Amino acid sequence: MMKGYIIKNATLVNEGKTSEASVVVCGQFIERILESNAPLPDGYEVIDAKDRYLIPGVIDEHVHFREPGLTRKADIASESRAAVAGGITSFMDMPNTNPQTTTLACLRQKREIAAEASVANYSFYLGATADNLKEIEKADPATTCGIKLFMGSSTGNMLVDDDEALFRIFKASPCLVAAHCEDEAIIRQNTAYYKSLVGQGKTEANALLHPLIRTAEACYRSSARAAEFADKAGAHLHLMHVSTEKELQLLDKGKPLGQKRLTAETCPHYLWFNDKDYHTKGFAIKCNPAIKAESDRLAILNALQDGTIDTIGTDHAPHAQDEKFGNDYFGTPSGFPSIQHSLPLMLELGLPIGLIVEKMCHAPATIYQTDRRGYIREGFYADLVLINPKAGQTISNGKVLYKCGWTPYNGQQLRNSVTHTFVNGQLAYENGTLHDVHGMPLHFNR
Repeated sequence: MMKGYIIKNATLVNEGKTSEASVVVCGQFIERILESNAPLPDGYEVIDAKDRYLIPGVIDEHVHFREPGLTRKADIASESRAAVAGGITSFMDMPNTNPQTTTLACLRQKREIAAEASVANYSFYLGATADNLKEIEKADPATTCGIKLFMGSSTGNMLVDDDEALFRIFKASPCLVAAHCEDEAIIRQNTAYYKSLVGQGKTEANALLHPLIRTAEACYRSSARAAEFADKAGAHLHLMHVSTEKELQLLDKGKPLGQKRLTAETCPHYLWFNDKDYHTKGFAIKCNPAIKAESDRLAILNALQDGTIDTIGTDHAPHAQDEKFGNDYFGTPSGFPSIQHSLPLMLELGLPIGLIVEKMCHAPATIYQTDRRGYIREGFYADLVLINPKAGQTISNGKVLYKCGWTPYNGQQLRNSVTHTFVNGQLAYENGTLHDVHGMPLHFNR
């Protein structure tokens, strides 16, 4: 009987180093890491990874898989398969489903669905509301990735905007608070103004309105407010999907990651697009917060490299094509799918691969204190990804695994591809073929 796998002759990218090595996978775990010229043990299936990168499985801390209740858009089975095809072996799913994940009972329901359906490892946020403090206090920090707080309305409208309620949530949370920050008063004022212009025929209700309504100031004001409350409560705040240069003023690039109590994520689309792309992409790139100016994109790119921004999550948020492309601006939902190509897209930007591994694998594991994942170490779970840097691909709506069947990156040519993905030592994806494996619930060392 085969003991497991040996991935030999790989270019191992891990913990700031690149080296030639072979990795021995036995059962769920990484058994040994061998120098490239070391003799290999018998009894394993051998995969020759010459000229390919071997990295830890990506941990995506920010997805919307839409189950339960919104499965016309997506579900855990379909989107987890798209994830592993893109090298993402673990995901953390948001609470704005139907019903909303604001009780421990709903949290258990999601875990039960994932246990049956997910090929990737999984965890779920408990959503915060103005009146579910008791549920937040009882959340198990060993199995709950975080508390999700919407300080700006988005899909599902779980807005919490009351000062007293916000402080109580930060104070009560047994784990980090992941916040969507956009100032609701600014957004409502801007929405009313541009609706009046549309009504007078002075502008069109198209995607160009989005960064004019969901402005950089709306993001900054809300993020600053969240940082203030978190500091007063002594809580760990993780700012999600940072999209503006101004918000970077709130962040600290000088501290080691393990000592930060204010951490931040950005997403591939804030590094890939700017507001000029609304002319060609239209509603396909409408998301919250809005994609903004080229100066914001460049500032975020620099902030990744100097340590100001800590992680990259996808904010994978599918919508069915008829709702995404059949309305005017005010009737079009925000969000789009991206998880299948987020890693190849990041590699295409020309950033050092070690930096991408740090932001997409190591840092999420460190910030969330994820048990034995995010690194290639002996004794860790064998969540592993092989990348061929010279195997080009063209992203196509016809080839995506998303249930919604489309991507804003349709037609984009890339120079690299994910060839293999291992989840807990199981070969989940191999050269375009998905295998029937099951992910595990994530655990956290808190």
